[in-house]
Amino acid sequence: MMAATLADGETLIENCAREPEIVDLANFLRSCGAKIEGDGTETIKIQGVQSLGKADNYRVIPDRIEAGTFIIAAAATHGEVLVKNLEPHHIEAVILKLKEAGINLEVGKDWVRVLPFDKIKPIDVKTLPFPGFPTDLQPQISALLALSTGTSVVTETVFENRFMHVHELRRLGADVRLEG
Repeated sequence: MMAATLADGETLIENCAREPEIVDLANFLRSCGAKIEGDGTETIKIQGVQSLGKADNYRVIPDRIEAGTFIIAAAATHGEVLVKNLEPHHIEAVILKLKEAGINLEVGKDWVRVLPFDKIKPIDVKTLPFPGFPTDLQPQISALLALSTGTSVVTETVFENRFMHVHELRRLGADVRLEG
């Protein structure tokens, strides 16, 4: 997408990632003078321009994976934590799965608070492209679910080698079985 902004003519990118980071990159490039349409959809159209200018006061979106990691870590330790300056709608799938697992969460406009809760319930999690459960948070949720009171199933559909952490969880005493 970045290269296409300065390429001659029109570039069409199909089967695009729809993650918020892609939309944010397109917004940044547009603020520099790029001509981009379709970000957040499966097809992005870019009309090349001669040059890009500077972007004054552009604010990059908060890191949803970092925010999700802090929230899951707080849940795993039964801690009470307030994670601020995030976009809760970017991690809606994570929030829904954590609530399903019995994690007590409060969600505000730009924050999520982990509150005390009883126990971690087993759930099924399937990673999917955005807006689904992010593959980059699959190891964290797996570690959390290793502390649950029953059997959880985690299905990885995005990155086939994402289960590299399973051996380490076993070394820590987790009862984890890997299939496929």
